[in-house]
Amino acid sequence: MRLPIVCPSCENSLLVSQMKCGNCETEVNGKYDLPFYFKLSREEQDFILEFFLSSGSIKEMAKQAGNSYPTMRNKMDDLIEKINQLKNLQ
Repeated sequence: MRLPIVCPSCENSLLVSQMKCGNCETEVNGKYDLPFYFKLSREEQDFILEFFLSSGSIKEMAKQAGNSYPTMRNKMDDLIEKINQLKNLQ
């Protein structure tokens, strides 16, 4: 099961409020922001993972996805812009 990142009611970003150790059962409670990576959509997270696994080659990613290089480059540029916006909000 994947960690939800947006509220199912209002679609606002969720906060982490509790974590639990699977080994010793210690619980940590509070109000914590998710790392910016988890504020990205699953599709955006997958894109970053594929970029990493293709050794940072947009050309290879485009080939594997059956897209043109410019299409993949535009996706990358859009994602970079979104990440910069998220960083500026912190």
